[in-house]
Amino acid sequence: MSTTTQKTKALNGGEWLIKESNPADIFIMEDFSEEQKMINEMTHQFINTEVHPIMQRIENLEKGLMPSLLEKAGQLGLTGIAVPEAYGGLGKDLVTGTIVNAAMGRGYSYLVAFTAHTGIGSMPILYFGTEQQKQKYITKLATSEWKGAYGLTEPNSGSDALGAKTTAKLSEDGKYYLLNGQKCWITNGGFADVYTVFAKVDGDKFTAFIIERGFEGFTQGPEEHKMGIKGSSTVQLYFQDCKVPVENVLGEIGRGHIIAFNILNTGRYKLCAATIGGSKEALNGSIKYAIEREQFKTSIANFGAIKHKLAEMAIRCWVGDSALYRTGHNIDNKEAELSASGLSYEKAYLGAAEEYAIECAMLKVYGSEVLDFCADEGVQIHGGNGFSDEYEISRAYRDSRINRIYEGTNEINRLLTVDMVLKRAMKGKLDLMGPATAVAKELMSIPDFTTDDAPFAKEKKYVSNFKKAILLVAGAAVQKLMMNLEKEQEVLMNIADMAIDTYNAESALLRVMKLTDTFGEAAVTFQKDIMQTYLYDAADRINKNGKDALNAFADGDDLRMMHIGLKRFTKLDPFDTKSARRRIADKMIEEKKYCF
Repeated sequence: MSTTTQKTKALNGGEWLIKESNPADIFIMEDFSEEQKMINEMTHQFINTEVHPIMQRIENLEKGLMPSLLEKAGQLGLTGIAVPEAYGGLGKDLVTGTIVNAAMGRGYSYLVAFTAHTGIGSMPILYFGTEQQKQKYITKLATSEWKGAYGLTEPNSGSDALGAKTTAKLSEDGKYYLLNGQKCWITNGGFADVYTVFAKVDGDKFTAFIIERGFEGFTQGPEEHKMGIKGSSTVQLYFQDCKVPVENVLGEIGRGHIIAFNILNTGRYKLCAATIGGSKEALNGSIKYAIEREQFKTSIANFGAIKHKLAEMAIRCWVGDSALYRTGHNIDNKEAELSASGLSYEKAYLGAAEEYAIECAMLKVYGSEVLDFCADEGVQIHGGNGFSDEYEISRAYRDSRINRIYEGTNEINRLLTVDMVLKRAMKGKLDLMGPATAVAKELMSIPDFTTDDAPFAKEKKYVSNFKKAILLVAGAAVQKLMMNLEKEQEVLMNIADMAIDTYNAESALLRVMKLTDTFGEAAVTFQKDIMQTYLYDAADRINKNGKDALNAFADGDDLRMMHIGLKRFTKLDPFDTKSARRRIADKMIEEKKYCF
């Protein structure tokens, strides 16, 4: 698959926890190529001209409207951005696709239709289909001539996807599989032409099938009435002896879980891109409203409480972008490496995404919670008007909530984050034992009080200590709880949150360091404020999560010593976050938009 982003060295998945990254080796938004900038501008223009002016018609589920918008995006090449040119797409890399998804994040219900079509509606066939299946389906899905959907969830199997009850049985003549069962919450289900649907062959072999609208025995229910994303099509699917040709089995019989779980990796990553894009939309609307709204004879943008909210929204968006593009570039690098080793593009892409499954899970959690935060604070800034549907922020608030549920609930993704780290360690792919042992020894030694005056030395030490805090808590949890650790979900989620904060903090620091090397310190004043504020606040969160975890399983002198160590690893010099946030907010108010 052709790419547009320059390749650099990258750490393997999870290695950021025990190794340092070189700022020159990470990718940041400021590295966009001219082509990527053009694609970004084109996608934003599409949302501005084709989607935003007709949002009410979209929310009214006007018949034929959403499919026509997907077709317009297809004419611009946006629905085929990640599809190889051989199948009618543009063949761009993941970073470029990320740019499109982030811009589409401003599209509310349209975003849902777009990402379902281009992601779970197309990718299973692209990466697991036969050549004949790709030629038949992907060539039409890439251009949006046909629209895609995905049927995994059932009324009684949500997070436990493998508990599905839908069955498939080979017909007596051996030409068809007869599907019986039901799927729910199917995005694009009301108008899709092609569905990837999962069922159990002979009651136990979890398998994927390609189903076309019009297949005998296949019907759909009415549109669901939802809290948010009201303009997206969401229906139930029903199969009653649905006749699916044997050539429409996707992948191997009994290997459907491989498809489902692999597609989730990049789906989670792309959801982060979209939610950060949506967060910026909420922030920009809030900046505009705060400037225009007057109370007590002055713009509310002049109030410190409002500046704090605007700045914190910006901080979380900027940090999210830093972690997002760092990860996307790592996946692209790994894909190129695997392709060079002789793997097909399908296996190279899936292998690269699996390599960074830990980071994808963390990003999904972070991005969806940033959007929830920004939408909520946006409503607060709008005051009573934020509760009115006349203002976009009301729609943003309703639409944001679903993101913490699909692509795996945030609770599931937190648990997966730690589970995947430990499994990589057990398989010898990630050396946690050595660093964890070193941290334990460090606790018994005298703290190092020497200072380093090199640029960013202090911040680098902060991040290094955050990693030690994770190793301290996780190492103690594994040693104390052993096989029972998986049952202590609260502890696992504490550790996951420590990891998310640390990965984000390091990503923000690396971005500032790279920007400083490129443009000079004077040009990155606000970005440095953002990074330092995030680090300062993250230290408290990491400390709190660490203490909560330790208190759950340790006691006596061991607990006391680990608390001392945790305090040491999360200790930062005083930093005036109020003034930093005011500088960040004042700059956005001056520019009348998010400008970082």
